[in-house]
Amino acid sequence: MRAPIIFLVSSFVLLFCASIFGHGISGGDARFINQNEGFHFVTYLYLGAKHMVTGYDHLLFLFGVIFYLTTLRSIALYVSLFALGHSITLIFGVLSDIHVNVFIIDAIIGLSVIYKAFDNIGGFKKLFGITINSKNAVFIFGLFHGFGLATKLQQMSLSENGLLANLLSFNLGVELGQIFALLYLLLLLNISHRLSRTPAFGVSINILLMIGGFALTTYQLALFFT
Repeated sequence: MRAPIIFLVSSFVLLFCASIFGHGISGGDARFINQNEGFHFVTYLYLGAKHMVTGYDHLLFLFGVIFYLTTLRSIALYVSLFALGHSITLIFGVLSDIHVNVFIIDAIIGLSVIYKAFDNIGGFKKLFGITINSKNAVFIFGLFHGFGLATKLQQMSLSENGLLANLLSFNLGVELGQIFALLYLLLLLNISHRLSRTPAFGVSINILLMIGGFALTTYQLALFFT
């Protein structure tokens, strides 16, 4: 029991450490976007993939979504609903110039992690006697995650020349990064399930997810109020 938990916690520590320095668009990436106009397929493809792979908030939610899924078909369905949701608001939010507070939207993304982990351990059913449609919830939270992605681009000086093409390239990069991250998460789950298949293990991991979600939400709200 102790070994798989240590393994998963260590893996998430690595994810957090990488994302602390990589999440968002800054440094040379930001300068390139601010200083260049026109269509840059490879650059925006790379930025989208990098943002998803280093996006600990997106990865924690995705990990919670697939945690108890047992077939490739169900995994593909839920991941597609999430991808559809964040694609819509990413593109629509930037093109329509819809601005949302970056701290509030990131706090909601943190809440999505809490929701999914709480749902995974049957919290809504046990405490409130209700069942939430998980497919609808994943799609709706995907919309919020998309606005989170949009806020990162809106912090840049985006050129109107080639904007739609660049957005589509960025979104494609996000999807490719999501596939890469998904493969890693599936490998992580496969190894952990081989080490332990007890119900207590699943509960423990989802409690850790909830703690991570609370930390993200609290941090973003603290930034909002200060």
